Amino acid sequence: MTLLSRAARAFALVLAPLVLVQPLLAGQAAQAPQETPPAAPQVPAPKALQADGEVPWLYRGSDVPVDEKWLFGEMKNGLRYAVRGNGVPPRQVSIRVRVDAGSLHEEDPEQGFAHLLEHLLFRESKYLGQAEAIAAWQRLGATFGSDTNAETSPTHTVYKLDIPDISDAKLSESFKLLSGMIRDPVLNDANVAAERPIVLAEKRERGGAGQRMADLTRRTFFAGQRLATRNPIGTDDTLNGATGKAVKAFYERWYRPENTVIVVAGDADPVVLAGLVEQWFGDWQGRGKPGVAPDFGDPVPPPGAQQNPVSGTAIGELAVGIEPDLPRSLTYAIMRPWRPVQDTIVYNEGLLIDAIAQAIINRRLESRARGGGSFLYAQVQQDDISRSTDATFVTFAPLTDDWQAALADVRAVIADALTNPPTQEEIDREVAEFDVVFANQVEQESVESGPNLANNLVNAVDIRETVAASQVVLDVFRGMKQRLNPAEVLAHTQTLFDGAVTRSVYVTPAAGEADEAALRLALAREAAVDGSARLAASSVSFDQLPPVGEPGTIVSQQPLGVLEIDQVDFANGVKALIWANDAEPGRVTVRVRFGAGYRAFDADSAVYAALGESALVGSGLGELGQNEIDRLATGRKLGFDFGIDDAVFNFTAQTRSDDVADQLYLFAAKLGMPRWDPDPVIRAKAGAELAYNTYSTSPGGVLNRDLEYLVTGRDARFATPDPATLRGVTPEGFRKVWEPLLQQGPIEVLVFGEFDKPALVEQLRLTFGALPPRAPIPAEIAARVPDFAPTTQEPAIVTHRGDANQAAAVVAWPSGGGVASLRESRQLEILTQLFNNRLLEALRERAGASYSPQVFSKWPEDLPSGGRITALAQLEPEFVPIFFTEADRIARELATEPPTADELARVTEPLAQLIRRASTGNQFWLYNLEGATQDPQRVALLRTLLADYSQTSPQVMQFLADRYFGQVTPFRLAIIPEGQELAEAPALGTAISGRAAAVGAAGR
Repeated sequence: MTLLSRAARAFALVLAPLVLVQPLLAGQAAQAPQETPPAAPQVPAPKALQADGEVPWLYRGSDVPVDEKWLFGEMKNGLRYAVRGNGVPPRQVSIRVRVDAGSLHEEDPEQGFAHLLEHLLFRESKYLGQAEAIAAWQRLGATFGSDTNAETSPTHTVYKLDIPDISDAKLSESFKLLSGMIRDPVLNDANVAAERPIVLAEKRERGGAGQRMADLTRRTFFAGQRLATRNPIGTDDTLNGATGKAVKAFYERWYRPENTVIVVAGDADPVVLAGLVEQWFGDWQGRGKPGVAPDFGDPVPPPGAQQNPVSGTAIGELAVGIEPDLPRSLTYAIMRPWRPVQDTIVYNEGLLIDAIAQAIINRRLESRARGGGSFLYAQVQQDDISRSTDATFVTFAPLTDDWQAALADVRAVIADALTNPPTQEEIDREVAEFDVVFANQVEQESVESGPNLANNLVNAVDIRETVAASQVVLDVFRGMKQRLNPAEVLAHTQTLFDGAVTRSVYVTPAAGEADEAALRLALAREAAVDGSARLAASSVSFDQLPPVGEPGTIVSQQPLGVLEIDQVDFANGVKALIWANDAEPGRVTVRVRFGAGYRAFDADSAVYAALGESALVGSGLGELGQNEIDRLATGRKLGFDFGIDDAVFNFTAQTRSDDVADQLYLFAAKLGMPRWDPDPVIRAKAGAELAYNTYSTSPGGVLNRDLEYLVTGRDARFATPDPATLRGVTPEGFRKVWEPLLQQGPIEVLVFGEFDKPALVEQLRLTFGALPPRAPIPAEIAARVPDFAPTTQEPAIVTHRGDANQAAAVVAWPSGGGVASLRESRQLEILTQLFNNRLLEALRERAGASYSPQVFSKWPEDLPSGGRITALAQLEPEFVPIFFTEADRIARELATEPPTADELARVTEPLAQLIRRASTGNQFWLYNLEGATQDPQRVALLRTLLADYSQTSPQVMQFLADRYFGQVTPFRLAIIPEGQELAEAPALGTAISGRAAAVGAAGR
């Protein structure tokens, strides 16, 4: 029984009025013409639907109640399917095709073939010519990468398709194209040769220190099993040795109807969906001899393995990995053989007790870490891995090189859980947490999205279990309360730490710090029993908390003029936008915008900006520290995300109708009576110090660390703090910086969702209305706008310490900012998508750059300038010059030649569908209206939103390309391996204008 995750969705608004607007610029801006799919043929009635009273194939051997919203079918050729009508999002259908073949099904010379096949099916098939798939799905309104995608795991390959704005014709066309991909791909040497460099590029991008340690971990934990040597990405040798014939042989063994499950959920008659599955897949027959699933193997101890004197579990394979740029981390696992289970209610009750047991241990470990323990974090997690092992993993990060002390501390907390039963209060606390999650799923069941439903069922098939309706999950959980007692939780805890073999990997930056013998000795040593991490048996209630202040005065409450949203203004200057609606039953989104954002910091205080995102919330409020706040939230759905934007700070939470009043109190109390506990600051500082070197291990890490800093002309506010800077951080300094910032600048509160409007307005009066008036943002702070880096013909050079075959390249152009030109910024999204499509095609076909090339626009709405358009890619060092040449060529061509109508339609149609789907949720409207209390233009601009993102003309695109690409010199950045030091930058620049120009010309 899969415990379903929360859905995300709301109601659909009629957007037609939003498209009746004037063109952005002078001249007619009409939407590019689109091809109309042919009329859909008649769909035959399904013949393989399982009859009423028949146990569906997914539920055989289970007593879990069938989710009757699904219809199940099983065809004569062995293919199984499940279909379901679902109107979330409206007019969308989600299709999943799961093939029971992943990397564990490969023979040694075939490693990587399952994933390579995933690429090849998108390459060419019966109804799609070479490299036509992306364009075909875009014409149907699907966004490549999100609406059309696939995944390959050790145990399966899944093809994912979400078709928006569905019609009978589009639905039939989608099944036709998908059937051609699955049943009749073109597998030949030419297509393998075309896709091989893309897959190798994917492999290259995943390489480096992190991948080396992942490989070491996999080899160690799964020693003797196929999983130890079966990475889905494959090896260089097997990929380079792949031929059309060899890949086709793998395809014919495994891509067969009896190995395939098709899942469809969407805004259509499920009987019609079943008919389409049968129409396009009913006559599919496998070719050649079917494959026989291999034995994945069991975790067994090596001969002569030492027994742990306490648990009796053998200590097996151990490894110490040395990576100078990675922080210390230690994982040990108690491994058990994986076996198929009878997915019964009793079995699921056992899983729930296991989860409660783990939650109790993890809360104790977190309490120890917060209180200044020897480790930064620690976690226990049971997991079934790739139908290969049932394991309990213990992972932690030592704060110093004394890893043995940290290991002893972690094991001591676990030893207490294994020796002494938990208190009933501890159990009840975790039960309350689970109950609120399951109850929230019931509230949200009517708006659970089709993609989530389809994915959940596919995952259930993969792990050989069932799915259950949210009400069933809640009923099972509430019906087993008598089993949630200290004795039974203790018994399950002990089972979680019993197994066939214990294995471990320790990763350290320092050679000589540990070896396998020391690790074996430390794990064999008897663990002390330490119960001091148990949480105090005390509860905290919101009723016991002091008021934020004297209740405020409402000076105005009136309609905003759109979507039945009210604006409420208080005498202290706080302004709120509230929208009570039942689009998402029981769900409420709360966002609080305040202060100056990144403008508030300068070079001296910038280090505290980065630490604030980690430590500000944890430092408490009033008389409550972080542990007390956790107890306060027991049995409630409360959130406390904190973020820093260009010109504003924000708190954000997803909460429930029953909890929104308490959520408002928490946010207001953080501003009105903050607490300044030192431990969260110390912990955030330690985490930042440990993580800093990891950025250097790959070009992607350097991009995350340095791009914002470099593209803003080395603005210290956007620098990632290095260890030298962090050494000067103190809790006192943290408070000195942040305390005035919490009192500064206007406050805007947005509350969108299902709630009682009068009660919520009253709670706003008692919380945010009760805050003291805010200090104004000083003029010198308000005027801070990010600059743009000086530009030259030569790129800036930054190095990384990862693999020698990894590099990255960036080209960025300055744009603008502010609400006044917001419509133009929306049109820039169309332009960047045009650029992205061209760059993807150029680099995938000519430089084997995988799917990493991307182009995106940043337009800070709260600042008058500071925006930019950025193109970047991760690739081999020798292709960096090609990237610069191709980016320059595309920018130049967009500025001098208008795009074709078809090219434009391939962008505007997916964007229009993306907007329509997103607009069915409260968060979409909240995001687009935040700031409206300070700038009413945002309300008026909401009316043109859909048209701005989806209606344009080739001439408008050329005009904008000339403005933003043709009239400025971009900033260029190359991230290359150490060894190509800064002294080599001139040579690289010469290569950009020389070799790359020749390659670009040859490519065209």
